[in-house]
This record gives sequence, C-alpha cells and structure tokens, in this order.
Amino acid sequence: MEPETRTAPGAVRGALLWLAGVDLRLTLLAVPPVIPLIHRDLHLNESGIAALSNLPVLVLAGSSVFGALLTTRLGARRAMVVGLWVIALSSALRGVGPSIAMLFGATLVMGIGIAMIQPAFPSLARAWFGARTALGTGIWANGLLCGEAISASLTIPFILPLVGGSWERSFVAWSIPVGVTALALGLVRERGDGADRASGTWLPDFRDRRVWLLGVFQSAASMTYFGANTFLPDFLHATGQGGLVGASLAALNIGQLPASVAVGFIPMRILGRRVTSLLVAAMIVAALAGVVLFGGAIAVAGAALLGLTGAYVLTMSFALPALIAPPAQIARLAAGTFTLGYAISFVTTVLSGAAWDATHAPTAAFVPLLAAAVIVAVLGPRLGALVSRAASSAG
Repeated sequence: MEPETRTAPGAVRGALLWLAGVDLRLTLLAVPPVIPLIHRDLHLNESGIAALSNLPVLVLAGSSVFGALLTTRLGARRAMVVGLWVIALSSALRGVGPSIAMLFGATLVMGIGIAMIQPAFPSLARAWFGARTALGTGIWANGLLCGEAISASLTIPFILPLVGGSWERSFVAWSIPVGVTALALGLVRERGDGADRASGTWLPDFRDRRVWLLGVFQSAASMTYFGANTFLPDFLHATGQGGLVGASLAALNIGQLPASVAVGFIPMRILGRRVTSLLVAAMIVAALAGVVLFGGAIAVAGAALLGLTGAYVLTMSFALPALIAPPAQIARLAAGTFTLGYAISFVTTVLSGAAWDATHAPTAAFVPLLAAAVIVAVLGPRLGALVSRAASSAG
C-alpha cells in the first residue's frame, strides 16, 4: 500500500504549470536567432530553413492525437514528465554535428515530445484550477510565451558567447532547463494522482464542427507567429536591416506576454465579442504593414504587435477546449485542434518559403499573415458564441 501523499499547494502547481509551459517553446524558438549560422554551415535555402523551423509544427499536427492517448492512459502530469524528458534529450542531440541528418532527425523527435504533452495542458489546467480554468490556461500560456521570449532574446547576446559562438552547443544549453523541470514535476505527488485520466475515446472526432472551428482559428495564431519568426531574420538581412534582427525577434516574443494576462483575467464575454476579433484582425494587418513597408523603429514596433496579436489568438485557442468541452473530452478536442491548426500552419509556411525562392520577393513570405487576419475576424465571434452557450448549459 502506497503512503498517503499530500496535495501540492496551489502556488506550487501554478509554478510547475508555468515552467512546463516555458519548456514547450524554449528549445523550439532557439532556432531563429541562429538561422544565419545554420545557413553558413549547412547551406540551406529558404525552403530548407522553413522546413527546419516548422518541422516540430508538422510533428505536432501528426502526433497530437498520441498526446491525447498518453494523457488518457497516464494522466496529464505523468504525460508531461515523459514528454519533457523526450524534449530535453532530443534538443541536446541537435548539437551533434554540424550535420543536416542529425539536426533534422533530432528536431523531429523533439517535435514528438512537444506533441506528447501539449494536449495534457488543458486537462491539467481544468484538473488543478477547476472553475478558474481560464486562469490556469493563462498561467501555462504565459509560460509558453515567456519561453519563446527567453530563447529568442537571450540566444544572441548571452548563450552564443557562453558556448563560444556555436549554434550546436546553444541547443544543448537550452535543453538543460527542460530536464530540470521534468525532474521537479516528477517529484510532485498528488493525492489521487492520475485521477485526471480520461475514460472513453481519445481519438479526435474530425466530424465535430468544433474541431474545425478551433483548428482553423489556431492556425491563424501559428501562421502569424511562426511565419514571422521563420522569415523575419532573413527578410531584414535581405532588405539591408540585418542589425535589427536581435531587436525585432526580442520585440516579437516579448510583445506576446500581455496576451496571456488578457485571457486569464478579462471576462470571456468581452474577449468573445465581434468587435474584439475585428480589432485584433486590424492590428495584424497594421503590424504587417509596419514590418514590410517601413524600417527601423517602426519595423521593430510592428514585430512587437505581431507578437501580441498572434499570442492573443493562440492563448484563446488554448483556453477554448476546456471552456467548451466536458472534462473527459478536453484532451480529445485539444488534440484535434492542434492537429488541424499546426498542419495548416506548416503547409502555409513552407509554401511561403517556396514562394520567396520562386519570386525572389521577400514580402511573398508574409502573405499568410493576411489570411490569418481574415480567419480571426470571421471565426472569433463564432467561437465566442460557443463559449457562451456552453456556460449557459453548465449553469
């Protein structure tokens, strides 16, 4: 008989959820700052860089359903521990080389690790925060956004000098915090641990209209954020503004942070209004214009606004499954959402890189961001209405 275990305090659960959110993107967003170095050593073209940056996104699309299975069988916390170890070890292996085969192979496995745990987050937020699920979502989404900001903004000024300018060793350095979080989360023992395991079907139902609405909505966030992160460094170099790469990537990622606070604390009845969605769509277009048509400080400000709007849409898409579905179906709905959203984002981003290569016009890579603005304007109000109906039914 196992000894009785005490429930971890709310502050500890919140801290662990935040740290795990950080690790979802810490290793993934370590790539954009070192893209010029990878160009130099491995001679990849824009299509190759787009594939490398978005390979984990494709894996998220193809493997998220197994994340739902893992959450169903192990429970959300245990699923996270397994996935975090996969992320940490595979991220470190990307530093073996320089080798195209090792870089792409280890990145593939890292993407599988991320896919293994992402569907667990909505379930754990619901299990640990109950009626305050939106707050729990805001906590781990804020961690995710901080993870993007940390690796994107600190790689060039701090990590690269620390590892002697080696992009390979920079990947190893960023894997260490992920392993530490896996250890900490593994040491937590909850009373009734594993009770958050879901029963019943784990496979997403792609006949469910909600899966398609949520998936396409999430793709708008991914197209905005990953599209900007993938092409912004080379766009600035191609337009003679290479000195702005560090500041623009930092602005893009730091600009995301207020979005998680908005979703965590602003009532959903306000966030779900049509005028809110239209405002966010207009901000995406304005931010893109600032990056493409202007330079200097305006381009950096445009990057920050792209980060804010993309993160708002992303955090909303993270919160919605737990607000729309009953507890036993959250991981299933989230997995379907991630599968569609990341698949659409990967395809459009790779096509954007191909369009740049074919036309030799750097601005061609940013066309999907206009599509993202349309998606937000059209689907945002419909999803807000779904949340209102679910709340009324629960009441």
